[in-house]
Amino acid sequence: MRVLVVDDEQGLVRALRRGLVAEGFAVDVALDGATGLEMATDNDYDAIVLDVMLPRRNGYDVVTALRERDVWTPVLMLSAKDGEHDVADGLDVGADDYLTKPFSFVVLVARLRALVRRPTGARPAVLTSGDLVLDPSARTVTRGGEPVPLTARELALLEYLMRHADRVVGKVELRDHVWDGTGEDLNVVEVYVGYLRRKLGRDAVRTVRGAGYRVAG
Repeated sequence: MRVLVVDDEQGLVRALRRGLVAEGFAVDVALDGATGLEMATDNDYDAIVLDVMLPRRNGYDVVTALRERDVWTPVLMLSAKDGEHDVADGLDVGADDYLTKPFSFVVLVARLRALVRRPTGARPAVLTSGDLVLDPSARTVTRGGEPVPLTARELALLEYLMRHADRVVGKVELRDHVWDGTGEDLNVVEVYVGYLRRKLGRDAVRTVRGAGYRVAG
C-alpha cells in the first residue's frame, strides 16, 4: 500500500517512514500542508497520514481542499489535541479517522489497514464496467445479471482494476496495492488474473502487452 505522511516533525516523520516501510508500505513524505495537498492531488495513494498543525496550510484546510477536488483518499489525522471538538472538526471536514499524539505505532498501522479496507461513501457505491457490476459494500459481483462468487483476493484485484478502469494498470502496481506490499512475486498477479478470467470470462480482463491489465469496458 502506498501512503503519504504529511507532518512537520522530522523526527516523527523519520520514525514513521522507517516503521511503515518495515510493515510493507511504500511511503512518501511532505513536511508542510501545501506540499502535501499537491502530492495527494497529483498521486494515487491508498491512505494519507495528516497532521493538523502544519506550516503553510493546516490539516483541516488540506482535507477540505482534497474533498473539493474530488480526491477521496482515506485520511487519518494526527493531532496533539484530544478534545472531542477537535476530533469532530477533523471528521466534519472530511477526514476518515483521528489519532491523538502520542500514539501507538501498532494502533496507527491497524487504523491505516482498516481505512484502506473500508469503502468510502463518496466513491461510487457500485462499480460498473460493461455488464460487470461490483458492489464493494456488499462484496458481491455480477456479470450479465448473474452472481459470480469470488474469493477475497480475487474481489480485491477486480475492485482495484475497476476503480482504475480508465487506464492500464501494471503488475507492480497491482501487487503493491492488492497484496499489501512488495513481498509477493509478480507472477501472483498473473495467476489471479487467470482466476478472474475463468470465473468472469476470458474477455473480462484484457492484457495490454508490455504494460499490464485493463478491465473490459
